[in-house]
Amino acid sequence: MESSAQLVIFAGLAIGLIYGAVGLLSGFCLMSSMRGWLAEGDGRLVRTYALAVAVAIAASQILAGGGTVDLGKSIYLQPTFSAPVLFLGGLLFGYGMVLSNGCGSRALVLLGRGNLRSFVVVIVLGIAAQMTLKGLIAPARIALVQVSQATANSNSLPSLLATLGLGETVSRTLAAAAIVVALMLFAFAHAGFRRSPGQIAAGIIVGLLVAGGWFVTGYLGADDFNPVPVTSLTFIAPIADALQYAMLSTGLTPNFGIATVAGVFAGSLTTALASGRFKLEGYSSPRHMLRSGSGAALMGIGGVMAFGCSIGQGLTGLSTLALASFVAVAGILLGTAAGLRGALRVQPLAVA
Repeated sequence: MESSAQLVIFAGLAIGLIYGAVGLLSGFCLMSSMRGWLAEGDGRLVRTYALAVAVAIAASQILAGGGTVDLGKSIYLQPTFSAPVLFLGGLLFGYGMVLSNGCGSRALVLLGRGNLRSFVVVIVLGIAAQMTLKGLIAPARIALVQVSQATANSNSLPSLLATLGLGETVSRTLAAAAIVVALMLFAFAHAGFRRSPGQIAAGIIVGLLVAGGWFVTGYLGADDFNPVPVTSLTFIAPIADALQYAMLSTGLTPNFGIATVAGVFAGSLTTALASGRFKLEGYSSPRHMLRSGSGAALMGIGGVMAFGCSIGQGLTGLSTLALASFVAVAGILLGTAAGLRGALRVQPLAVA
C-alpha cells in the first residue's frame, strides 16, 4: 500500500478515535438533540450540533478558499443531482433514526459502551445500505435518480451568489459567514448552553474533525498516481464497507471510511472502560428489537438515497455549502420531527 494511502487510513483511525470518545462523553447526536429540544424542552444538545455545523463550515471553507482542499471533488458538489431522491432519502433516514433511537454514528458509540441493541442496528443498517448501493434495491434507486435528476447551473450557495456578479472569494465568504454567524448566535443565545463547557468543547471538536477529514483525504491523500476519494466524516456507506471488509478482507483494501468506523468503536470502547461507563444492555422485548431493526433498515436505505446521514450530510455535506446537502438535511430534519411529534410520532415502548 502506498505511503499516502497508509497515512490517510491512520489519520482516519485517529479521527474516529477522537469522535468516539467525544460522542460518548457528550452524547453528541442529532436525534437526541431534536428529541431534547422538541419533546423534552432541553435545547443544549441541539446547540452543540449547531456549533459543530458552524465550526465545520468555517474551517472547511477556509481550507477550500485557500486552495488546500478541492471540495468540488467530493460527492456533494456534483453538477447533477436528484432533489426528490435526496429529500425522500432524508425523510426515511430521519424517521428511521427515531425508530432506532439514534443514527449510525451514535450506534457505533453506544456499541462501544456495551449496548447490544446497537449491534443489531449497525448490522442491519450496513446490510440495508449495501443492498441499496449495489444489491437488490440498487436498480430501483438508480431508476429513481435517472428519472428525477437535473443539472443545476449552481450546485452550492457560493456559486449561486456568484450568479449575481460577485467574485468567487466574496461569494464563498458571504455564504459561509451568514450561516456561521446565524448558527453561532442560535447556539450561544441559550444560557444553559453557555454554562456547559463540555458541550461547547464537543461542538468545536466535532466541527474541526470534519475539516480534519477534508484535510486528510484532500491534501495528505492527494497523490496523482494513487489518489484517494476526497471525503470526511460520514457513516452509512462506511459502515456497509466495514462489514464487507470484515467478511472479505483478503479481497478488499481498507479506506478512510472503514478506518473511521473502527476508530469510533475503539474510541468509545476505550473511553467507556476508562470511565466506568461500560455496561451490557439488550432489548426489553421482541417488539423493541423489531422497531429498532426496522429503523436501522430505513436508515441504511434512506442514507444511501440521501448521499449521507445526520453526520455525512448534516455536518460534512453542509460544510461544503452544497445545495444538494441542504435538500437532504431538510428531509432528515422533517423525518426526525415527524417521528418525535405529530400524527406519525413513534410512541414510547412500555417497559417490560
